[in-house]
Amino acid sequence: MSARHFEEAPGLCENPDAATGGFRLNHTMLRVKDPARSLDFYTRVLGMRLLRRLDFEAMTFTLYFLGFVDEAEAEAVPADDGARSEWLFRQKAILELTHNWGTEDDADVAYHDGNAEPQGFGHIAITVPDVYAACERFDDLGVEFVKRPDDGKMKGIAFIRDPDGYWIEVVQADLMT
Repeated sequence: MSARHFEEAPGLCENPDAATGGFRLNHTMLRVKDPARSLDFYTRVLGMRLLRRLDFEAMTFTLYFLGFVDEAEAEAVPADDGARSEWLFRQKAILELTHNWGTEDDADVAYHDGNAEPQGFGHIAITVPDVYAACERFDDLGVEFVKRPDDGKMKGIAFIRDPDGYWIEVVQADLMT
């Protein structure tokens, strides 16, 4: 094993440029057709919180930044818009939903989920305390499944779809060993 990485794989850089020392993955963006449906799904079904909404009137789109923030963490989220934006862009694992105005009323608008041909983007993933209990709740809420926890060869992992058809992997950390 290398000194820097935890696994071996071709192409790994052992001596990164020092300028990358403060880099981190902040967010992943998904385009959504109908923000009301998507926000309902991500906040009610998955339990995320809306951390920041940014409207760009001149370019006719809105960004919705969501994340998993518990009650203790919520107390540290700044109320001031500027301070909250700075706080937001220092976080890890945020989801950005981008809504181009008018798509909710356009029957021709549909976004590629990345899993149909040609394949590309695959999914986002969330960790839950109990994948079976989470999936039972998703069933009760009428969430569409791609894969249930005991389907196929990989047990204890589920895939659900959001309102735009994007796949969300649902995992339980202690089952991933």
